[in-house]
Amino acid sequence: MNHFPIFLNTSGRRIVLSGGGDAALAKLRLLMKTTAHITVFAPDAAPEIESWAEAGKLTLIRRAMEPGDAMCAALFYAADEDTVEDKRTAAIAHADGALVNIVDNLADSQFITPAIVDRDPVTVAIGTEGAAPVLARAIKADLEEKLPTSLGTLAAIGKTFRKAADALPFGRARRDFWRDYYFNAGPKAIASGVEAVQPALDALLGDHLMKETRQGHVAFVGAGPGDPELLTLKARKALDEADVVIYDRLISPEILELARREAQMIDVGKEAFGPSTPQEVINALIVEHGHKGAQVVRLKSGDATVFGRLDEEIDAVTDAGIDWHIVPGITSASAAVASLGQSLTKRGRNTSVRFLTGHDMKGFADHDWRALANPGEVAAIYMGKKSARFIQGRLLMHGIDPATPVSVIENASRADQRVLSTTVAQMEPTISQAGLSGPALTFIGLAPRNAVAALPDLTIPQPAQEAR
Repeated sequence: MNHFPIFLNTSGRRIVLSGGGDAALAKLRLLMKTTAHITVFAPDAAPEIESWAEAGKLTLIRRAMEPGDAMCAALFYAADEDTVEDKRTAAIAHADGALVNIVDNLADSQFITPAIVDRDPVTVAIGTEGAAPVLARAIKADLEEKLPTSLGTLAAIGKTFRKAADALPFGRARRDFWRDYYFNAGPKAIASGVEAVQPALDALLGDHLMKETRQGHVAFVGAGPGDPELLTLKARKALDEADVVIYDRLISPEILELARREAQMIDVGKEAFGPSTPQEVINALIVEHGHKGAQVVRLKSGDATVFGRLDEEIDAVTDAGIDWHIVPGITSASAAVASLGQSLTKRGRNTSVRFLTGHDMKGFADHDWRALANPGEVAAIYMGKKSARFIQGRLLMHGIDPATPVSVIENASRADQRVLSTTVAQMEPTISQAGLSGPALTFIGLAPRNAVAALPDLTIPQPAQEAR
């Protein structure tokens, strides 16, 4: 982010613009929405600028800019549509201490003007750092359609009511009140006219003052494999309402960004055969914040019910008398197999699939290796990178065909996803030599679709049909 978005207070301050053509008109239509004192320097100004000057909306000085003309200006726009003149006026403004924007010259500008959705006092600014103005306009059009024109009126009335709303406890109680106003009581009231909004606010505050303090609650949320677009709507809602987010190591930064800025973020990452937050500490953190009345999101990678030690955390919360619910997520196996262009089950090949973990609390996890070694079996192995040699050895020991395909998907669904295609015979050293650093899921019995033709046929032989 090269341009940090802020909202500058321009009330009563100077904004200076040099230019009188189309570029100047475009900027002035936006600048005149502010309460700033606008001064335009232009030897030859467009008729619209002349009329705005006559109406007292801006000050027009019919000459080129000179040193000192931008003194005490908060902002300056060079809109002369002439490279040499823009450079000259920008230098003057810069010397006078103003922040400088040169229209259509991102490199030499100190700030940029975003696309704006105006529901005064609600303002949405959209910027692309000059990379995609067309995209910014498309987003603006979409937001214009979604945000009702009455939103500004509701916000203006709500602003006058903020002192009264301070009677509510700081934090969730106050947020619940304002959410109820903007998304329920306010829109209903304004449908009957602006004069109906204030009585509705008074009644709403009375209702919220009488409400009991909201009890703590824990949402066990599956964050999916990493792509924020694979997060469920219910998971996004939980993140938006969370006071505290207790998250695992594998949660992607893009998903953590979806939590409220005010939410307390607590990293309780675990790493196989590496540093970990003890489960007892995690349980205690969840219970502690739940007892304080917080809305807690326990955010787990993939689906919370798959290899997430969910039952231990639910038991701790239940024993503490705290309400909870589960929000399912897309498990990593589903995202990983999709990247292979395969399905987890296939008629004539396998009617079941095994979800396994490469290690457990005691070390490498043991399984029914004899069954896994049968032709046509498919297994999805979570946390199997460091136990690859152990898994390979067990499978070969129990008679698996060494040519059985193995696929390893690192960072499934993410921008840096990587797919390794090998066989049981080459499982080690392929995995150790690949230098995998992200979360990886291993499939035994599946190859990427474009590699299927090159691998041996391992489908289950079908019994001959009886002659009729």
